[in-house]
Formats: sequence, C-alpha cells, structure tokens
Amino acid sequence: MNKPPDPDNDDPGDRRTAALIGIVVILALAVLAVVLIRDLGRQSTVQDCVMAGRTNCAPIEPPPR
Repeated sequence: MNKPPDPDNDDPGDRRTAALIGIVVILALAVLAVVLIRDLGRQSTVQDCVMAGRTNCAPIEPPPR
C-alpha cells in the first residue's frame, strides 16, 4: 500500500534542491530581462534616429576579408 507523503516529514535535501532550482530560474529570468532591456534600448535609439529624418542611423559593418 502506498501512503501519501507526509508534508511535515520533508527531506532537507529535497528542500535545498528545490530552493537551488528556484534561484537558478530567477537568475535566468533576470539575465534574460537585462538582455531584453539592452536590445530594446538599442532599437529605440535607432528608431528615434530614423524618426528624426537621419539616414545614417545604423552603421553597416563591412564583411571580414
């Protein structure tokens, strides 16, 4: 017979693993947010330049030789 797990009798290792997984997920979301904010900032700068009527907003890099 299988008994349901007792919530009061948690293994400390299980709680530690769950906490570490939670921290990793939060850090991954924070890194993703920083990357997204930087990219949106760059795009906003280019868009402001284009809206001002300029033509040299995005530099074109020549291919390597």
